[in-house]
Amino acid sequence: MTTRTAAVSLGRGNSPPPVGVVDIGSNSVRLVVFDGVRRASLPLFNEKVLCGLGAGIQSSGRLNPDGVTLALETLSRFTGLAKAMRVQELELLATAAVRDAEDGDEFVQAAEASTGYRVRVLTGEEESRLAAQGVLSGRPESTGVIGDLGGGSLELVELEEGRPGRWASLHLGPLRLMDAVEDNLKAAKRLIDEQLAALPWLESARGGDFHAVGGAWRALAQIQMQQNRYPLHMVQGYAVERGEAEQIAGLIARMGPKSLRKLADVPERRAETLPYAGLLLARILKRFRPQRVVFSSRGLREGWLFSRLPEVEQQRDPLLVAARDWAAVDGRFGDLGEEIERWARPLFPQEQAAERRLRLAACHLSDVGWRYHPDYRAEQILLRILRAQELYVEHPDRAFLGLALYHRYGGEKNKKTLKVPLSLLSSRRARDAEVLGRSLRMAYLLSGGAPEMLQRSRLELNGKGLLLHIPFDPPIPTGSTIKKRLKSLANSMKLAETKIVVEDGH
Repeated sequence: MTTRTAAVSLGRGNSPPPVGVVDIGSNSVRLVVFDGVRRASLPLFNEKVLCGLGAGIQSSGRLNPDGVTLALETLSRFTGLAKAMRVQELELLATAAVRDAEDGDEFVQAAEASTGYRVRVLTGEEESRLAAQGVLSGRPESTGVIGDLGGGSLELVELEEGRPGRWASLHLGPLRLMDAVEDNLKAAKRLIDEQLAALPWLESARGGDFHAVGGAWRALAQIQMQQNRYPLHMVQGYAVERGEAEQIAGLIARMGPKSLRKLADVPERRAETLPYAGLLLARILKRFRPQRVVFSSRGLREGWLFSRLPEVEQQRDPLLVAARDWAAVDGRFGDLGEEIERWARPLFPQEQAAERRLRLAACHLSDVGWRYHPDYRAEQILLRILRAQELYVEHPDRAFLGLALYHRYGGEKNKKTLKVPLSLLSSRRARDAEVLGRSLRMAYLLSGGAPEMLQRSRLELNGKGLLLHIPFDPPIPTGSTIKKRLKSLANSMKLAETKIVVEDGH
């Protein structure tokens, strides 16, 4: 049994009441309590118990008796805990094992009698849709295919620019495969290929990413990260090229539980199912041939929360919403993101839309580190950004945001602290982050957090130089520190000249 409790950003006291969902899966039963129905919600409480409801279902057609006992005990505890936490809305969702078992209705009746809550048994289509919504809630413009791997089923959903399309719910969960083939991986390979061959749209969807969801695939990603000494220890937003994913998936598929436990800190039950999860991923990659595999910790439960939002909220950018929420709570002067973004825009004339989005997020976050001691602000905000769970971005984008804010707070170059972000960024993007950070630093020095100061001044690139335009009447105070910061910003852009231009308004 594992338990995780997440710290919430300071000042979210005005949050709506908490809501929760219990995911009754083939392998585990999990309770997640969110801090309200909001676009950038955070999990307040997250606990799972490995019950193994679906163990043996392929051969017996019935739920695992020991799993039923543990699941009912767990559901009673979870619902009691939710009541104590004053969870306003709690929904119990059952997936493949309960859906397919002969005694699934009996289990539902027992669960409802013992908890007093209705259990909603999802169809394959509903499970697929919620899994897709969970991924899209963090990555709205995703293209490719989502694969949500549970113990008893595999849900595949086609994505085209953020819109779900064709879907399939396959009886290919690791627990079912283990039961069906009795440790014969060749037989498992044939079974997987037969079911995938019935989905011709997998091949027609080629060209996008494969979004891997589910605990078994997250464990596979963690093994690869450990083996490669990857600098960030979080699965959300971890992306690898197809060839690299094929190698680790093939390796895991050929290993036994004993070898897997030696390779990494893998729980006993997970070690038994991981070879099948690896084999599934390898066969999907061979047929679909995506550009990359992007691992996601967001799936059915986050999809359930997303489905509760009004459509207008669903359309909002999750990164920018999270950045604005954070700024509204922790910024000294409120959220100056839009004003600072416009002020610094002339420094980035060639940026793409995705780059502007990241720059805007950094502008929103540009003052959230002020509470730290000045000597530690740069390092602390870098670590905070690298580890913040509310920022749903891939790891290089996370590194960019962290590095920009590190420079915003005057962090020193060539420190060990920068090893992680620099290892995830190209030299060009690292330089862009430095330019952005220095511009943010100058914006606050120039304005003192007063937006009208930013509205009345402007930056200009002129040949080899950087110009700062300020009004004549009334003038914006400059002084030697402003000149020094302007020179520092120009140096980061490899510009030789700087000039402060006082405009008379005529």
